[in-house]
Order: sequence, then C-alpha cells, then structure tokens
Amino acid sequence: MPGILVFTEQREGKIKRVGLEALGAARRLIQKTGGEVGAVLIGDQIGSEAKALAVAGADKVYLAEAPELRLYSSEGYAAIVAEVAKRTEASMILMGATAMGKDLGPTLAAKLKGPFMGDCIGLEIGEGGAAVATRPIYAGKLFSKLVSRQPTFQVATLRPNVFSVHPPEPAREPVIERIASPIDLTKLAAKVKEVVATVGSKVELTEARIIVSGGRGLKAPENFKLVEDLAEALGAAVGASRAAVDAGWKPHAYQVGLTGKTVSPVLYIACGISGAIQHQAGMSSSKYIIAINKDPNAPIFKIATYGVVGDLFEILPLLTEAVKKAKSEG
Repeated sequence: MPGILVFTEQREGKIKRVGLEALGAARRLIQKTGGEVGAVLIGDQIGSEAKALAVAGADKVYLAEAPELRLYSSEGYAAIVAEVAKRTEASMILMGATAMGKDLGPTLAAKLKGPFMGDCIGLEIGEGGAAVATRPIYAGKLFSKLVSRQPTFQVATLRPNVFSVHPPEPAREPVIERIASPIDLTKLAAKVKEVVATVGSKVELTEARIIVSGGRGLKAPENFKLVEDLAEALGAAVGASRAAVDAGWKPHAYQVGLTGKTVSPVLYIACGISGAIQHQAGMSSSKYIIAINKDPNAPIFKIATYGVVGDLFEILPLLTEAVKKAKSEG
C-alpha cells in the first residue's frame, strides 16, 4: 500500500527539528490513508541518526550515504528521493519549508510530475487521497486552500514550528534500507565545496522556538545589544525588521518579513518594531506575540497577544534581569 515519504533534513550530521515535525504530520495523515511512513536520510556517515527517526514515527528509514552527499546537492538529493518515491509509490512526499526544502521540493515535484504545495500551515487528506493544503497568501492577509488533482507523488513543504512532533516512542527500532544513488555522484553538474556560516545567533532563525527582534526604535546599531542580551537569557534567536537591516544595523540574514525570512516561533518579541504589513507577513503566524513600543497606535499591537507601551530602553534591561532571575531560581 502506498505510504507517505518524509525527507528529513540534516545539517552537520544532526537531524533538524523540521524533519521531525514533518514525520509528526505524516503519522497523523497516515491514520487516514494507511500504509507506512518512510523517512529518507541523506548525508555522509549519518546512520546513527536513524534511531531518532524511528522514535519520531518513521516505520522505515531509507539511508543514502556517500562523501559527495555530506553537503546538499539539488541534483543528487532530488535523484535519490525521487528513486525512493517511485520504488515505494509514495502518495505524498513531505519536507520542511526551509532554504533546502524550498529548492528540493519543486525540483522533486518536477521530476515526479506531481503537484507541489509550498509553505503549508495546514495539511489534510481529501477525497480519493488527494492532499488539501492551507497556505498564507497576500502577505498573510488571506489563506488559500490547494486541492491536489492526483493522489500520488504529492510534494508539500511544511512551515517550521507549525506542525507538532509525534510523541516519542523510545522502544521503536529503526528498519533501515540502504539506498544507492541512481546517478553518478562524481559527475554532478554543480557541487557545493564548502558552507561558510556567518557569525550570528547560535539559534537558527527559521526554526527558533523563541525570537527577539529589533527595529528602528532601537535608534542605533549598538543598541541591538539590548535585544541580544534578552535573546541570550531566553535561549532565543535574534531577528530584525527591514528598517534595521536597510540601515545596516544587521545583515539581511536576520531580516524577518516579506523580503526576509518567514518564521513561526512559539514566542515572538518585537522590540521597537512598528509592524508594517511587510513585517507582519513574516511573523504573524507566531503562536504568541509580545510587542514593546512607545507608540500606542503602532500596527504591531493589532496582532500582538500582549502589548507593552513604553520605552524599550527601560523595559528590555528589566525584562532580561527578570528572566535571568527566574532561571536562577527555577
């Protein structure tokens, strides 16, 4: 019986949380469709991660290992996932809507001649096994429903931090099938030689559970330290508005918004950010939003769960100290 296949993204040999979230979504969907949940794990010397995938809900792990697969290759990865999808006659292929997933997903759909649904915040099974996806449009002002025209090889990318991880089952042992690449990996048209990480937050912005962002209200780049101190105390990632990035206070990698990164943390703290629609498009799906701004009419307060009207230069140091104190006492 056709099942659901999940591409589980890894970086530096460690499974990214969004892959576990995709497995959780697959386990929920498989209850209606039947079949198995398969996880595709690609990299170099990463077989030890197969156990974590079984615990997170994978019935079977398809493992492809080679030195040429240590870093992401659109051509190589797509060929391997497509091979597994064809072999298993997968009804659906899921992955995270990360930088990698946004490249791999459409490529895979084209190879399999299947429908593609990107940046989903909801996913169900409709009539005849067709996928029904919910995704935001028009900068998050509206939500659209996409209905697949075929029940096979349906490719969907899932927005990080939206879908829940399957409750862990520690007793599950991985069933591993090793997969050989269907193409010659030494003759790839393009090869990634090295990935150079910029100096920044220790927490990946798009996968962070908590994000503290700063905007033009910080007045100067050196004042971003107030945001960074609070983020460090919370174990959070640091973000920035477009205004702060355009002013040169932070690199573009920090930007949250329509022309930056789309995030869905459990908690988003906006410091000195007015909340223009372009910024809201990148963070409005956060579960809880705390806005700190001296302007009571700032648009950010319309979507905030909690709003604090006041001087952030007074509020942020107090909030940081309160967090540190609570952690030391707890």
